[in-house]
Amino acid sequence: MCLYTSDDAVLCRVFPTSLYGATLSWFTKLSPNSTSRLRHLTSIALVGIRQEKGESLRTFVDRFSKVAMSIQNLSSDVAMHHMLTTLRPGPFADNLCMQPADSLDELRKRVAKYMQLEEIREFRNQARAEASGDKNKEEKDLQGRPSQRNDRRRYNRDRPIRFSRYTLVTAERGRILDEALNAKLIPPPRKVVSPNNVDRRKQCRYHQNSGHSTEECEALKDKIEELI
Repeated sequence: MCLYTSDDAVLCRVFPTSLYGATLSWFTKLSPNSTSRLRHLTSIALVGIRQEKGESLRTFVDRFSKVAMSIQNLSSDVAMHHMLTTLRPGPFADNLCMQPADSLDELRKRVAKYMQLEEIREFRNQARAEASGDKNKEEKDLQGRPSQRNDRRRYNRDRPIRFSRYTLVTAERGRILDEALNAKLIPPPRKVVSPNNVDRRKQCRYHQNSGHSTEECEALKDKIEELI
């Protein structure tokens, strides 16, 4: 649509570049000078699809949808029935059992929500695992240095954590801090004295001190979560 031409021959040759996924695969398999032909594929093709152990909901739905899109006049009842029998037990399968979808469009919207929830949960689990590993490493590093360990614990007690879970954000927390300050959504941060014997290479723009980075700052995470 953005080409500065009205030449049908050029437009026809450029048209395939606007396709992707299953549509592109279907188009490239057409014979030259052919027209769209019905593919004799029935709902039986969905029977052999199964969500594998450890397979994410998004990957499974992509596989299921590629086959479903190739079936002419597939009804939502048949699609939902086959999806129920091929899904592994879980929240989305339970939801479909208790409240069947009325149409394919509704089914797509609902599965999109559960895919997002699954991905956010996986992201949080990975973050917790990484945080736990970093904490264990830090505790080992602090062993044998009572003064540094006591300073760190006393610093953490002075700033209680308000939230145990945080919403996934798509921008760096430093940028969110700048936007929140510019919009006057939060008061200007108060400078906090750095604890003794901390890593001076890490700088926090929220506390204006050393010991942890802006992205790691728990107090800033709480502020952002409070805004959300």
